[in-house]
Parts: sequence; C-alpha cells; structure tokens
Amino acid sequence: MNFLAEKLGVSLETFKLTVAVFLLILGITAFYSFSGISTLVRVIGLLVFVGGAAAIVFQTELGRLLWQFVVDSRIEVRKVVWPSRQETLQTTLVVIAMVLVVGIVLWLFDLILMAILRFLTG
Repeated sequence: MNFLAEKLGVSLETFKLTVAVFLLILGITAFYSFSGISTLVRVIGLLVFVGGAAAIVFQTELGRLLWQFVVDSRIEVRKVVWPSRQETLQTTLVVIAMVLVVGIVLWLFDLILMAILRFLTG
C-alpha cells in the first residue's frame, strides 16, 4: 500500500510540473502569436500564465523546497555585514592602483622581451 501511495505521489508531482511547463510554453506561444494585440495586454496575459505555472509548481515538493531556499537565502543576506561607503571607496582605489602597477610592469616586461627578440633576430 505504501509503495502505491509513493508511486501515485511521484506521478502527481511529475504531472503538476508537466502542466506548469505546458502553461509556460502556452503563454510564450500566445504572447508571440497575438502580435497584433497591444503589448500591454500580451504582457499581462503572459504574467497570468507565468503566475499560474508558478502556483502549480509551488504546490509540489520541489516548489516548496525552492521557496524554502529563497526564504533561507534572504535570511542569510540579512546576516551579511556590508562594507561602508568609505571602505568600498578605499578598496576600489587600491584595486585600481594595483591594476595600473601590474599593467605598467607587464608593459615594461614586454618592451624588454621585444628588445631582446629584436637583438637576437637582427
């Protein structure tokens, strides 16, 4: 009995995801098929199809896991200590200075190698 319930649950999940993908494809096809209609109306229709597909996906286990991931990600972003404006400016200036220094060193290295190559090849 348990095996049958699990199999039915998996097939229902697959069916829901298939219907959601079908709705997305149908919405995109309708958006481009009705090019004579106002763009605003077509976008609203596309958003209705995407919303319907999202509602179906969030009824599945995969959708619930995805939503939990989004919630957990937002919680983690709130924990981040963002740098101040002064720290960001100082770090940016250090990066720019180092890029310039490395660029000049590589340019000088290239000049030296070219001079050596010209000397060797005549």
